[in-house]
Amino acid sequence: MSHASSHLTRRGLLIGATALSAAGTAAAGDPFAASRWRLLSDADWRRRLPSTAYDILRHEATEAPFTSPLNDEHRSGTFVCGGCGLPLFKSQWKFNSGTGWPSFYTALPGAIGKKKDFALVFERTEYHCAQCLGHQGHVFDDGPPPTGLRHCNNGAALKFIPA
Repeated sequence: MSHASSHLTRRGLLIGATALSAAGTAAAGDPFAASRWRLLSDADWRRRLPSTAYDILRHEATEAPFTSPLNDEHRSGTFVCGGCGLPLFKSQWKFNSGTGWPSFYTALPGAIGKKKDFALVFERTEYHCAQCLGHQGHVFDDGPPPTGLRHCNNGAALKFIPA
């Protein structure tokens, strides 16, 4: 295990978890069903991504808290998926949750998909990039107004594009 991945916990494989039905067909109403990003093999993703990002985006790992430089990113801009570049969050939606991960109170419309996650026994809501299905984090209902939500994101699953 590399040094970077030693700060991660693995939660299983995400690929196809939300966009595909049990029969393996694209879910109805999925605007990204034909995305070229969904055709990449696991080996393709491993070659394209740094090891930490690969573990998080493709295998639902979680980085250690307070390890992402994006926690301290306060410039105006957009946070995009580290796998495919789909815009996910505007910088003005970011807030300091005190949890050690970049947190946002809302996401761009249609940018994320969600699924129930029981990896820690209790139910949580996992969210992922709607385009490439890359794992981003979990959403909780303890965030600030106006939504009351906290999208708790792995920093290594994001890239920041300054305005």
